[in-house]
Amino acid sequence: MDPILYVIAIMGCADDASQCRSARVEPATYTSMATCQAAMPDALVRNTDLSYPTISAACQQRGGQFARNDAPQTARGG
Repeated sequence: MDPILYVIAIMGCADDASQCRSARVEPATYTSMATCQAAMPDALVRNTDLSYPTISAACQQRGGQFARNDAPQTARGG
């Protein structure tokens, strides 16, 4: 199984921080939620070029979250 990694998703939001939309994902990956969260302030500074009233960030998991299905495929008759 792949290790669980975290990425920082940058979101653009309305003035009241509602109706947020994913704007971009930072290219760096982090091995823990704590290191990802520690990197968020710098990530926000790097993304001030977005034209939204409010910009926010969130750490999201990547990898290691997929279920495996090793069962053989069978043909279905109809």
